[in-house]
Amino acid sequence: MIVHNIKVYPSKAYLPKKKQLAWKLAEIATDNSKINKKSLNMVINRIIDNASVAIASLNRKPVISSREMAMRHPKKNGATLFGVNSKLKFDCEWAAWSNGTAVRELDFHDTFLAADYSHPGDNIPPLIAVAQQKKVSGINLIKGIITAYEVQVNLVKGICLHKHKVDHIAHLGPSVAAGLGAMLKLNTETIYQAIQQALHVTISTRQSRKGEISSWKAFAPAHASKLAIEAVDRAMRGEGAPSPIYEGEDSVIARILDGKKALYKVPLPKKNEEKKAILETYTKEYSAEYQAQALIDIAKKLNKKINNLNQIKKIDIYTSHHTHNVIGTGANDPQKMNPNSSRETLDHSIMYIFAVALEDANWHHVKSYTKSRANRKSTIKIWHSIKTHEDKKWTKKYHNSNPKNKSFGAKVIVTLKNGKKIIEQLDKADAHPYGLRPFTRKNYISKFLILTKNIISKKKSDKFLKNVQNLKNLKSGRLDKLNIEINKSQLKRNKRKGIF
Repeated sequence: MIVHNIKVYPSKAYLPKKKQLAWKLAEIATDNSKINKKSLNMVINRIIDNASVAIASLNRKPVISSREMAMRHPKKNGATLFGVNSKLKFDCEWAAWSNGTAVRELDFHDTFLAADYSHPGDNIPPLIAVAQQKKVSGINLIKGIITAYEVQVNLVKGICLHKHKVDHIAHLGPSVAAGLGAMLKLNTETIYQAIQQALHVTISTRQSRKGEISSWKAFAPAHASKLAIEAVDRAMRGEGAPSPIYEGEDSVIARILDGKKALYKVPLPKKNEEKKAILETYTKEYSAEYQAQALIDIAKKLNKKINNLNQIKKIDIYTSHHTHNVIGTGANDPQKMNPNSSRETLDHSIMYIFAVALEDANWHHVKSYTKSRANRKSTIKIWHSIKTHEDKKWTKKYHNSNPKNKSFGAKVIVTLKNGKKIIEQLDKADAHPYGLRPFTRKNYISKFLILTKNIISKKKSDKFLKNVQNLKNLKSGRLDKLNIEINKSQLKRNKRKGIF
């Protein structure tokens, strides 16, 4: 890996194209690096993971709306929509919009956390959609996905967006553009322009994840992906972009991020070095914000240690800056303590999540978020007794550059009414790659089977799993096999009409 110093240059100090970050990202997409076998297998795991959560969310309102919009854009040789008959095809950017929303809706797919946040699995729906429309082979789709992960993970390591309240999809636009470029075998110049365009149009604020969190949280990555597809299309037609988009005096860094005196350090693989960033990412065992995963494991263990939960006086959670300030009491969001808040808000409230997991010794992607569950008096009592605290030791672990030592856990002190303290801590979620029981292929398949139970037949399930595990051998024009159909009668409709 090479660490690149990225800073702002005044217009009079011309920065050569080949020294710009967007060009270096484009070069990653056009090199001839060998496909790492473990990375290839992880791509298959993540396609299975995405399909699991997408099928489980097909009849949730945002997904229904996104599907209705996509179905207004049919295309003879286009892409498929999750749940819809594979013989029906739609414009790839709209397929990416609908499928991306389905993948994101339950907040249940993969994650990578460093200087910023990300869900790298958001790259997969747009790449599959374009691959289907352009009749790409399985192996080239794999190359594209591995490249997209490489770009997004390393941008997340080097450039913090949330500090400036910029949503993390600003790293997704460039990664989708780079992944598409690699998959379609575009030249460096074209990908360079597409990356810059994609970044320019995907800057938005973090209000989408603050206060009353709405369905836009599910739509946001899909929207960025759709914009990135359009950016690549324009670049392929020879159109340029604002440049240099990262280093210019009125660029994203200069005007939106750390400003003209900024210095960011972005690690990137050497030319032709194998791309392994996907192996640093991690999926979710539970449908909740990733920083809640280890805390759910802690809550389940504490449930066995505390005989009577009514005896709890208070619960203090000592954790990282990010966990405390984003999903903890440090966010100062009253909605995170309100039982009538939206599901999207509750899955960003560690206080709520911990209380439910402590009572139930379990977590369910639907049952744990129902209104009746959130309004249970015993839950509210525990919920409102919880306070989070930043502990610099946990913040330091959170930012550790060594994946094996990076931690997203916490220390929990439960104080009982009699003064007794019960303490439990965990560095990593049990399902983390370096956790107690890391997810393997069988776990991804198990998650798929659990989430799609009673939605698709065993025959369809077996067929999908067989095809996806044979992805590297799927020929051009055969990627429709990655779609999963369900009976038309099972797909709910939104009767409200829009423009399309």
